Amino acid sequence: MWWLLTATGHIGPNTFPSPTAVWDIGVALFRNGQLQSALAASAERAGLGLGIGVSAGLAVAIAAGLTRLGEDVIDSSMQVLKAIPGFSLVPLFIIWMGIDEAPKITLIALSTSMPIYINTYGAIRNVDARLVEAAHTLGVGRVGLVRHIIVPGAVPGFLVGLRISLTSAWLALIFAEQINASDGIGKLMSEARSWFRLDMMVLVVVIYAILGLVSYSFVRFLERRLMQWRRGFAGA
Repeated sequence: MWWLLTATGHIGPNTFPSPTAVWDIGVALFRNGQLQSALAASAERAGLGLGIGVSAGLAVAIAAGLTRLGEDVIDSSMQVLKAIPGFSLVPLFIIWMGIDEAPKITLIALSTSMPIYINTYGAIRNVDARLVEAAHTLGVGRVGLVRHIIVPGAVPGFLVGLRISLTSAWLALIFAEQINASDGIGKLMSEARSWFRLDMMVLVVVIYAILGLVSYSFVRFLERRLMQWRRGFAGA
């Protein structure tokens, strides 16, 4: 549809570039090494922030979900943090950490930790109480209860949170790389906007779309590997 509308002239090049123009600028950036450098820098930021965010969100969800004290102490605080838009904290991050990599990674980590916490905590607390009672009746200890009942029951919620977190990581990356980034995909977008290069702008959008699709495919792969035991509705 994109190619057809641009090829027939229904959309002019000053409104939206053709796929050929976007491909050409992508090839040019690849040949001079700028595209690879930008992708590597963005992937490093997103990967580091995602790793920190997922680890922190998972640890806090486990601490809050496994004990009543954790629920009382942790969950209420997390609900307050959930209500605060992460992007609104960027000025504070800059004041506290400067304008280097720290605020960028912190923003990504904060944006990715909350979906993990919410979905994992909810999955832990929604484990069927009858299974827990049956495990206690059979003499299963606390470690065995967590290993054989809680963890399998929480995996689906964790994967839902991971899917949202991967999307949030790329969204946060777009905003983070506007903070004095010397390289990265966001830097390409800033340069394209300054030069009014529509072809480069659309190229960056296409790259983000591809990264989102790859992230989604990765989570689907994890779902197939980790949830082979669970047969759900696959569509009519």
